[in-house]
Amino acid sequence: MLATILGFTGLALMLALAGIGSSIGTTIAGNAAEGALKKNPEKSSSYMILSAMPATQGLYGFVAFLMWPKDIVVMAENGFLYFAVGLAVGAVCLFSAIRQGQVCANGIVGISQGHDVQTNTMIYAALPEFYAILALVAALMI
Repeated sequence: MLATILGFTGLALMLALAGIGSSIGTTIAGNAAEGALKKNPEKSSSYMILSAMPATQGLYGFVAFLMWPKDIVVMAENGFLYFAVGLAVGAVCLFSAIRQGQVCANGIVGISQGHDVQTNTMIYAALPEFYAILALVAALMI
C-alpha cells in the first residue's frame, strides 16, 4: 500500500514540479518582457520568443508522466522507483525552467537596450534545458 501511494505521489511530483517550474520561468521572462516593452516596443516578437522558452520543461514532465504506466499492480511493485524518478525529473525540470527564465530575462533586457543578443541568449538558455531533456530521457529509459 505504501509503495502504491509513493508511486502515484512520484508521478504527481513529476508533472506538478515541471509545470510549476515552467510557470515560474515564463513569468520571470514575461516580467522582463513587460518592462522591456516600455523601453523598446518594436522588439516585442523577440521578447515573446524568449519568454516562451521555459515553458518546455512543463512539457517534458507531462511527456514523462504520460509515458510511464499507471497500472495499480505495476505501481505496487515499483512504487519506490516511481517516487524517486518522479521526484528527480520534477526537481530537474523545476530548477531548469527557473534558471532558464532568468537567462531569458537577462537577454530580454539586453535586447531592449539595443544589443543584438537574441541568438546568444537562445544558445545560453538551451544549456539549462539540456538537463531537463536528460531527465526526461533517463525517465523513459528506466
